[in-house]
Amino acid sequence: MGRQNPERERRTYRLSLLDNDTHDTLRSVRFTKLGFIYGAITAVLALLLVFYLLFAFTPLRTIIPGYPNPHSRKEAVANAIKIDSLENVITRWNLYAANLSRVLTGEATVDFDSLVRSATPRYLSDKDAAELARRDSVLRETVQKEEQFGVGSPERALPIEGMHFFSPLKGVVAVGYDPVLHPSIDISAPTGSVVSAVLDGIVVFTGRDAEEGYITVLQHRDNLISIYANNQRLLRSTGESVKAGTPIALVGGIAGREGAENLHFALWHDGASLDPTRYISF
Repeated sequence: MGRQNPERERRTYRLSLLDNDTHDTLRSVRFTKLGFIYGAITAVLALLLVFYLLFAFTPLRTIIPGYPNPHSRKEAVANAIKIDSLENVITRWNLYAANLSRVLTGEATVDFDSLVRSATPRYLSDKDAAELARRDSVLRETVQKEEQFGVGSPERALPIEGMHFFSPLKGVVAVGYDPVLHPSIDISAPTGSVVSAVLDGIVVFTGRDAEEGYITVLQHRDNLISIYANNQRLLRSTGESVKAGTPIALVGGIAGREGAENLHFALWHDGASLDPTRYISF
């Protein structure tokens, strides 16, 4: 008797690509049913992986409904910053209102120092409340004494580095400062540009020079003098008081002379010339 195939043999399938005219086999693929299932599952998983990578790491993810775009994320960050700022403002206004109410009712005001200490900063963690109170009282007493004797008065003497200078002219420094050969600077700007006072002061000299054009000299406090030369017109007279930033002249010296569009500017303190570029931003 013939063999009855005790084990079921695997069936093999073939997928062939034939030429329509000659019926020749161009390509043939053999596979089993189990192999086909494995191949289909692998292809589906690979396709899902490709779609995941595309939507996770490319701008295509923005087309997903509900996914925030860059504009909405930027607005969310801006709104968070605004909310934080508004919370700080509200907190300050609440403290102000509480203090005002206490003042009107004759009660003690809120101790802001205690609010600061509640944050327990590390550099004060080793100081007790009595020591902090003592230092605070000493500081308050010192400040009151300084205000009593006019230390906060605008007439007090300040070092040159502590003064706020206005720029006499917005332009380019064409010739720099040299303490011996050129104790001033030349600022290049269009003819007719407005020249301004660098500090509050008094016009102590106005005149015209054959080489330097019209000249204005201002006397400031603390023995400081500023000189503005090579102007085509003066806007202030001798004896006038001027404020910082006030127009005092129009730049542009003698017509036809080289460098007529430059302002010659100099600063002198206690009889010594200064480099204006150290104190003024042009």
